[in-house]
Amino acid sequence: MVGAGISTSAGIPDFRSPGTGLYSNLQGYDLPYPEAIFEISFFKEHPEPFFALARELYPGHFKPTVCHYFMRLLQDKGLLLRCYTQNIDTLERVAGLQPERLVEAHGSFFTSHCLRPGCRRQYGLPWMRERIFSSLVPKCEQCQGLVKPDIVFFGESLPSRFFTLVQSDFQQVDLLIIMGTSLQVQPFASLVSRVPTNTPRLLINKEKTGQSDPLMSLMGFGCGMDFDSDKAYRDVAWLGDCDKGCLELAELLGWKKELEELVRKEHAAIDAKATQGGNGKAGGSSQDPPPQSGGDSQDPPPQSGGGH
Repeated sequence: MVGAGISTSAGIPDFRSPGTGLYSNLQGYDLPYPEAIFEISFFKEHPEPFFALARELYPGHFKPTVCHYFMRLLQDKGLLLRCYTQNIDTLERVAGLQPERLVEAHGSFFTSHCLRPGCRRQYGLPWMRERIFSSLVPKCEQCQGLVKPDIVFFGESLPSRFFTLVQSDFQQVDLLIIMGTSLQVQPFASLVSRVPTNTPRLLINKEKTGQSDPLMSLMGFGCGMDFDSDKAYRDVAWLGDCDKGCLELAELLGWKKELEELVRKEHAAIDAKATQGGNGKAGGSSQDPPPQSGGDSQDPPPQSGGGH
């Protein structure tokens, strides 16, 4: 389970860090409050601030981090059941995680859809990129409706893939690694409580999070992490920079040199591609999927507190 903290070393701000987080630096977007930039009702009336922000954060400008390649190593060694990510930067894909190993719980820029229910035409990353960097509000070629990247805004339900795989994945887990997330957004945060009671849970983060909250437990969202009490028996918190934490874990596993070489090789390949022209940067190779007229309208009922 990963959040924005695994991408900060790539130059992408997280959302909630005081002073440096995204929500602390949105004064120039004329918003009623910072979270409005990711609220679906505000977006439908005022899409311009989101697309202005998207130009700054757009996939293709950043390289995956040590954390991303540590997950790639887990995958390559046949140890990764699934990566559940809150991030919308697509860096898991750029790092080489296979789509079937990935659940983008809050969606991503990888595809976009027309918001009109009767249309729902699908567009790919290159189509959306062209419009965002032309400072155009993307409009559907078929019906002129507003087109939105398939990231989950506040007020929208999470992707159906999330709800489908959660049912089976978490009962199979023999180790849960949680990296770079504040575990403040539901229903993602509650996933840590879904693993079997004998499954170890390792948190790699700047601070401890996800600890038991009696009120949230009563609401069915109790995370139940216990690092310090006399009853603690399976939860471990490694506090610090996520990349450093992954390197230390890799060293304990005897994989540190392999991980460092993977990062070096993959970053060199991204740099080489950038110098060849074209889209060049990380994440610029995705192809437009064929247009679709139906979309995935079979979303589960809306969940409170979705999005970032």
